[in-house]
Amino acid sequence: MNTALIRTFTYALMLIGIFAMIAFLINHQQITAFDERITTMVLRLYSPTTTAIMKAFTFAGSTLCVTAIALLVTLMLSMIGYRRELIFFAGVIIGAGILNLVLKSIFHRARPDIHRIVEASGYSFPSGHSMAAITLYGITIYFLWKHARKAWLRVVIIILGAAMIVTIGISRIYLGVHYPSDVAGGYVMGAAWLAASIGTYERFLEQRWRSRKFSRI
Repeated sequence: MNTALIRTFTYALMLIGIFAMIAFLINHQQITAFDERITTMVLRLYSPTTTAIMKAFTFAGSTLCVTAIALLVTLMLSMIGYRRELIFFAGVIIGAGILNLVLKSIFHRARPDIHRIVEASGYSFPSGHSMAAITLYGITIYFLWKHARKAWLRVVIIILGAAMIVTIGISRIYLGVHYPSDVAGGYVMGAAWLAASIGTYERFLEQRWRSRKFSRI
């Protein structure tokens, strides 16, 4: 196992450790002050215009929107013949969805019942929107970053992608369907899954490149 892959999985394990700490604090009700403080800060942004914007961003992280974007990207990758990228992309998105469902069924955290602007069903921790955002938009950033040749373009891609991911998480707090710790947990676990997936994929590409190189000798 090469150094880069070890480093990537180390990051993933560190993120999983942070997720476990968040889950521990939630289970022992020691994160209430954090949730209340962040929620209060977000609710200071309240206005009819902000509500409309937050609903738009929360839709961008919804199952319907994520599925539609994922199908579109999958179709595009298939049409241009990027089969490896297609399998990798689909695996990351589907795996994240399954992982979120498993985690929700383990922790059984109820959603907040105050300041509710929209309705949502299911358990609260970790936030499915946050995990979907960081995996879908994160993998999209990864693909675009790899193909961008200009340094400034890579910076723009990262900034726009990060802004989308962060705002989707904030929208879930603003709309009253998640605690901040739910969003944090979703981000952390989503990032761990993404890091492990990209690390494995990069290792696969490296091994494939080496096998082709040696086969020509």
